[in-house]
Amino acid sequence: MRDKQYLYLVLNLIITSLLFLFFSDQYNITNFINTLFYISLLYIIIGLFLYIKRGGFFDGITFGFRRFWSVMSRHPDYLEEWKEKPLPSESKNEKFYRFIKFQGIALFIILVVLLVIYYL
Repeated sequence: MRDKQYLYLVLNLIITSLLFLFFSDQYNITNFINTLFYISLLYIIIGLFLYIKRGGFFDGITFGFRRFWSVMSRHPDYLEEWKEKPLPSESKNEKFYRFIKFQGIALFIILVVLLVIYYL
């Protein structure tokens, strides 16, 4: 599994380089750092959302909306269905979460290394 994560990390760096080459006006390290920041920020935001979802933050909101909908619904047959549906924190993919977390942290570390090189 580790080999695939590193392969995807290299793939992300290649995609970042291609985005830099196609969309950058000037080819300098500042624009490459900016492009890498956007890619790593995407992974970090997705990872933070998955972390919050995994922690059960949205469970109460989902439970409340399901209960409200079942009370306000005119179909009495479906009143008990909302109790059986899994909550958002119960339906998690741990492998995908670890992948997103690794990519976000690794790209952020590369970003910090490039920033240190740039400012030294």
